[in-house]
Amino acid sequence: MKVVSRNGDNLAYYSELFEIPKILIEDANPTITGGVLPTGMEVQIPGFVVQKEPRVDSTLADIALQYHLPLDAIILMNQVEEKPFSVPVRVMYPFLVTEKPYDYQSLLDDLEILSFHYPFIKIESIGKSVLGKELLEVRIGQGDKVIHYNGSFHANEWITSAVLMKWLNDLLLALTNDCTLCGLDCMPYYHDVTISMVPMVNPDGVELVLKGEQAAEGKVDVLKINNGNPAFYAWKANIRGVDLNNQYPANWEIEKRRKIPKAPAPRDFPGETALSEPEALALKELAEKRNFERVLALHTQGKEFYWGYEGHEPEQAASIAREFEERSGYRAVQYVDSHAGYKDWFIQEFKRGGFTIELGKGINPLPLSHLPGIYEDSIKILMAGLYM
Repeated sequence: MKVVSRNGDNLAYYSELFEIPKILIEDANPTITGGVLPTGMEVQIPGFVVQKEPRVDSTLADIALQYHLPLDAIILMNQVEEKPFSVPVRVMYPFLVTEKPYDYQSLLDDLEILSFHYPFIKIESIGKSVLGKELLEVRIGQGDKVIHYNGSFHANEWITSAVLMKWLNDLLLALTNDCTLCGLDCMPYYHDVTISMVPMVNPDGVELVLKGEQAAEGKVDVLKINNGNPAFYAWKANIRGVDLNNQYPANWEIEKRRKIPKAPAPRDFPGETALSEPEALALKELAEKRNFERVLALHTQGKEFYWGYEGHEPEQAASIAREFEERSGYRAVQYVDSHAGYKDWFIQEFKRGGFTIELGKGINPLPLSHLPGIYEDSIKILMAGLYM
């Protein structure tokens, strides 16, 4: 929601008027620097929408009383008294509907909705997929400690993108409504932590699983890679048939040697070289740029998570794993016979906590009917990732 400043207004006053933390209003208006605002400046107020008062006989005072708002909030919205009057209405419920086949366009649409209503979030392209789709990172918060979350490394695990976007919407609601999420007050984390989120690492692959051969745009013979099968529900790789979570220089040579597919395949092919794929490279460069304190990579399925790699994990990782296990009921597994994954490389390179979270149980792609239960369990891990 936008308001137009009057003589003597400032962001601190708007914070009091709309009961929105001042830091959120400041971050929603990065070009405004403190002090009294010049008259006539547009200012973004996050977490509000504008609706028209349907009753033409209402006065501004009537509207303030009816909507439980300070009279000056109504006056600010109606500096030119033209009916129907404009009413600022606090957003109390999620905008997003994530219980659907969550494709790339869903992601773009939902990020546009959230950035419009919560302009303190930052959205940045970190690279492009094989087919040129923007790989988008969302950032929230001001803390020096950067915690990273990602989803849909694997194409048929697209439900992880829906989980992250649902959490993002709930987190934004908690921040702007001064309410808790999983029993935690979220504002302290906004000050202390920066959340980095790449909701969909493999958009080309997700599109292939959900839409079929047409998603390849005629640029890759995915039907040949899929052994002539026109159904792509079992496809995990990117559009070129490279498994993005087998692409990282953490004993990549071992995976290359022992993996059965020696050529592009729906799953498990680690590529001809490490980091050959633009999606994998973009996530590596992002970790180096942001200097992540911790990484949580969402996958499906198994109701377990993996938290160690070759003894490189820090001592603190064990206590984090215990907390994740206790809060969610997911089984903590320190080591598995696997290499070249994103969390493997992160742990090896940074000696910090990296976690691969296997959401839900069943056969990928997990059905949408599982999403409520998956979210109920996983949000406990997502929130614990902030405070541990």
